[in-house]
Amino acid sequence: MLSAAQNDLITRITSDRPAGKLLRCYWQPAALAIEVEGERAIRPVRLLGQDFVLFRDESGKLGFLDRDCPHRNADLAFGRLEDGGLRCPFHGWLFDTDGNCLQTPAEPKGSRLCKHIHQKSYPVVERSGIIFVYLGEGQSPAFPDMDCFLAPDPYVFAFKGLIDCNWLQALEVGMDPAHASFLHRFFKDEEQDTAYGRQFRATSADSDIPMTRVLREFPCPDIEVEPTDYGLRIIALREISESSTHVRVTNVMFPQAFVIPLSSDMTITQWHVPIDDTSCYWYAIFTSFDQPVDKETMRAQRLKLYTLPDYRPRVGRFNDYGFDPYEQAHHTYTGMGEDINVHDQWAIESQGKIQDRTREHLGQTDKGIIAFRRMLVRAIEQAANGQIPMMVLDPEQATHIRGPATMDGVGPTSGWEAYWRAVDLRRRNGAPWHAAGTEKEE
Repeated sequence: MLSAAQNDLITRITSDRPAGKLLRCYWQPAALAIEVEGERAIRPVRLLGQDFVLFRDESGKLGFLDRDCPHRNADLAFGRLEDGGLRCPFHGWLFDTDGNCLQTPAEPKGSRLCKHIHQKSYPVVERSGIIFVYLGEGQSPAFPDMDCFLAPDPYVFAFKGLIDCNWLQALEVGMDPAHASFLHRFFKDEEQDTAYGRQFRATSADSDIPMTRVLREFPCPDIEVEPTDYGLRIIALREISESSTHVRVTNVMFPQAFVIPLSSDMTITQWHVPIDDTSCYWYAIFTSFDQPVDKETMRAQRLKLYTLPDYRPRVGRFNDYGFDPYEQAHHTYTGMGEDINVHDQWAIESQGKIQDRTREHLGQTDKGIIAFRRMLVRAIEQAANGQIPMMVLDPEQATHIRGPATMDGVGPTSGWEAYWRAVDLRRRNGAPWHAAGTEKEE
């Protein structure tokens, strides 16, 4: 249980708050690359409580600028892409991707006003289908050599979704291995030909046991939490028999992501990115170690739940998450259908716009959440004191952050520690694109 002041410290992310200063030390997902493709490659972006405009100019270069035109503060997200930049429709002022003012066409001939005008711009890069921006001061950090960034385009797929609550409670659901046995309980196991791209539907590695069955029949895992140089490794053990144990390895990538297995051949790296204090987006990169990703199928699956252009969920707080009491009594555990994104969304949004952690009572299964909060507070204090917090990497340090390993398999009850590492190594060495070595051992 936290005090109100402690809860504010770890949840509030505007630029004048300590956690806001911390999060501005990192690259932040700002949009999917697909959102700035086509004829009108301009998107408004609200990120960490600030308003921006993202655009791709006629040459394909990305720009990320403050959203209000420096002339009379009109909205640049309604601008025109022309003449090598983004033009404000109010008076025609034109800005390039670096924020330089190229033209002020309504000014008298010979005016040099534009030479003195500069719109604030931010470093922006595209990685694995996501556009990242750096909002902090000074030199931007290096990207770590994570699988999702090393894998070539055919082997990654990116998507996102809007969540109507604070970023931290959205992130914390991924640190809780126990909830899946209840919130994501399925009464029947599906055929494997329908499992592609769907969480908890595939069989666990080295077995013919679907994850749905493991979660349903073994609801009380032993949980181990290990500190790493990138954050936390969380291992959930469900003993099936004296000789075999289900092992699930997931990770917290500080400060805002978790890395989890989708299947024996695919992982999910998912960031939780504040729009403001009371809403956020999840951004995910699905990375395949086996075959190229079927992006058309993956996108179609997810667009059944989300609407364009803002990736808003089709069900949510506004329609009780599709809850049907008859369905809950007779067909599904939650009464909210079979998509686990809906289940997670209900769980975290029902905690309130910002969870009141003064009212919670944590248990043994929450040890990952407890460890992360301590890590977060320590990093907030470091950033406030001008120190370099965890995962603000220089180029040399970035090469040592590998993987991280994830897996979901059935191995020996005695010797599971070596088993999961062997499974990760086998999958990694078998990946057609893998050439960067194995995960760094702690």
